[in-house]
Amino acid sequence: MQYEVYQPHPDLSALVKCYWTLEVPYDPATTRQRIVPDGCIELFFILGDDVKRYTTEGFIIQPKAMVLGQITEPFFIEPMGDVHTFAVRFYPYGFANFTSIPLAELANRETPIDVLLGAEPAASLTKKITEAGSTQERIEAVEAFFLQKLGEQALVDQIVKATIDTMLQSKGGMPVAEMLKTDISKRRQLERKFARLVGISPKQLGKVIRLQAALKMLLQQKGETMTDIAYENNYFDQAHFNKDFKEFTGTSPREFFGDKTLALSSLIYRKD
Repeated sequence: MQYEVYQPHPDLSALVKCYWTLEVPYDPATTRQRIVPDGCIELFFILGDDVKRYTTEGFIIQPKAMVLGQITEPFFIEPMGDVHTFAVRFYPYGFANFTSIPLAELANRETPIDVLLGAEPAASLTKKITEAGSTQERIEAVEAFFLQKLGEQALVDQIVKATIDTMLQSKGGMPVAEMLKTDISKRRQLERKFARLVGISPKQLGKVIRLQAALKMLLQQKGETMTDIAYENNYFDQAHFNKDFKEFTGTSPREFFGDKTLALSSLIYRKD
């Protein structure tokens, strides 16, 4: 399993967190993998064989070029052959600069990029990504596309960006009410903006960011107890930590390392 991360062009670094690639040779013994929420929106180009995602009704085949919106529950995916993926990971407020569709409509599902970017631009970008001979060529193609789009549209909403920056700095530990000094009208306005520009509510995003901070501590394995991790990440107690962890990952913190379905997520979040 080869996972690599690349930094964006400085002019995109406020919106794009990173680019990444994943290559995994096909192994019939591979188990389905659990993808946990991270608060980001991602643009995927599946360059290898198909990937299926399990749903309550069965499974779907993921589009070859798609945007995965905010997720608030674990996703289970399984490759049907060799994995070769190139992806763009946006900050929570980043992708809203490139589509007019409210991001709440993208939550917990895959959306083909032609729906979001237009049929001709999406087809042109997909062709360039698919035919590129290297990761660097793919990065150059996607950056040229987004830099051009930025010249056509307004930049990110500064109120939303400032709120999310505060969330990230506090690792999700500062309540929205505290940030806005309990001003109800501002909170409602912010919630409407989050639905349009981020895809989930400020409260949900704060919970995901806090969980990610705790998850990274678990993965670093520096000897902290579960109680230490809970308190260092502003959970009321370990029970509160366990409840949120179960909600977003579908498993408990203590079961995390023995769960083979989390091998991919563990690899990704160690490098994130």
